[in-house]
Amino acid sequence: MIAVTAFVVGVIFAVGLVLGGMTQPLKVIAFLDVSGGAWDPSLALVMGGALTVYVAGFRWVKRRARPVFEQTFFLPERSDMPPRLFVGGGLFGAGWALSGFCPGPALVSVGAGMAEAWYFFPAMLAGMGLFQLYERRLGDASQGIEAGQEAPVAGGQE
Repeated sequence: MIAVTAFVVGVIFAVGLVLGGMTQPLKVIAFLDVSGGAWDPSLALVMGGALTVYVAGFRWVKRRARPVFEQTFFLPERSDMPPRLFVGGGLFGAGWALSGFCPGPALVSVGAGMAEAWYFFPAMLAGMGLFQLYERRLGDASQGIEAGQEAPVAGGQE
C-alpha cells in the first residue's frame, strides 16, 4: 500500500510540475532573470500555491497522533544553519539558473523524453555521486578524529 500511495503522489507531483511550467527550462530561466527585461513572474504564483498547500497540509498532518504508514513523525531536530547549507543552496541555485532544471522537473522531463533533460540528468547524477564521495570522506575523517587520528584538511593545507 505504501508503494501505491507513493506512486500516486509522485504522479500528482509530476502532473503539477508539468501544468505549472516547471519542466520548461526557458520559462524557469525567464523567471530567474529578474534584471534581463524578459522576467516571467508566473512561476512565483506556482511556488506560492505550492507553499500555501504545504503550510496548510503540514498543519493538518501535525494534528494527527501519528502518520498513516509510520509509527512516528520524522521531523528535523536541528535548528542551526551550518555553512554547508548555504553552499549547497548556492550550488543548487546556480545549477537551476544555468540549466533551467532542478531534480524533480528534470526527472519528469527525462521521463517525457525531453532532449534538454538528457543533457542535465547525467550531470545531476554525477554531482550527487561526487557529493556522496565527499560525505564518505568527511565521515571517514571524523571517524579518524574519534579514533585519535588527525583528519585531512580540506584542500590539502595544514
